[in-house]
Amino acid sequence: MLARGGDAALARTLTALAPLSVSALLLTLVLLFAFQGHAIVEQPLVILLLAVPITLQVYWTAGLAYWLNRRVGEQHCVAGPSALIGASNFFELAVAAAISLFGFESGAALATVVGVLIEVPVMLSVVALVNRSRDWYQAGATQTSI
Repeated sequence: MLARGGDAALARTLTALAPLSVSALLLTLVLLFAFQGHAIVEQPLVILLLAVPITLQVYWTAGLAYWLNRRVGEQHCVAGPSALIGASNFFELAVAAAISLFGFESGAALATVVGVLIEVPVMLSVVALVNRSRDWYQAGATQTSI
């Protein structure tokens, strides 16, 4: 595509595909919840055993990445996304792999559903923490750079 139409052709194609990709992701999530809804309701202990480590991992990894960015003097506008990317589990990829390898009703699909359910609100809370701590971050980044 780049060879035939250049950057403009690629940009047009990506713009045209954006609504389709969002729709496909939403359809996948609806199907996952439809197939796994009973398991989520009937197995709260399993859900908890999946949710707790995901929650701890996201907060730990995001916090560590954010703090390390501050220690080396990186700007807040870089540190925030860095912390989020480092803490992300990329459940979109996990959902696709679980469905294609094991099917909608598998335990692997259940784990990815729980991952999506947990990671999204936890990541949103990390965004809120990063945004609220901007003044703290900027005060320390200039003083503590390595």
